[in-house]
Amino acid sequence: MAYEDPENTLVIETSKGKVVIAMRPDLAPGHVDHIKTLAREGAYDGVVFHRVIEGFMAQTGDVKFGNSNLPEFNPSRAGTGGSKYPNIKQEFSAEPHKRGTASMARAQDPNSANSQFFICFADAPFLNRQYTVWGQVIEGMENVDQIKRGEPVVDPDRMVSVKVAADIAE
Repeated sequence: MAYEDPENTLVIETSKGKVVIAMRPDLAPGHVDHIKTLAREGAYDGVVFHRVIEGFMAQTGDVKFGNSNLPEFNPSRAGTGGSKYPNIKQEFSAEPHKRGTASMARAQDPNSANSQFFICFADAPFLNRQYTVWGQVIEGMENVDQIKRGEPVVDPDRMVSVKVAADIAE
């Protein structure tokens, strides 16, 4: 499928089906570049949705402990790791957290985002201006809705592959 801006479109094949996110370099250029780097390295492939809260969000992206394709996969540690790269400085904006928003997970430190991110199931205005919004689901939200819930999730769903649309041969 042809996307409006393939260089800034993320195609995620999940265990529930395809999810497509229009990335927003206008809001979060550093985060979008970081996500594209990780996707192009295959770092997100096999990574589980480790924290999924009904009516709130589905969190994934722990490339250190949440990659179910790696022998060192540790479901009890999923959600505690990041990538081999340093954390990213926050890029908070006025963009609201609404259904389908893709935003970075972080610890207390506003500049602690790394590889983990979440997709909102519903509007979450209490997150506005406190987390970096970097994209919006434009296709496959029904697949996000089917992701197995839990904190932590038992036998979690995962991102089978994550690619920048520009890198996918038509």
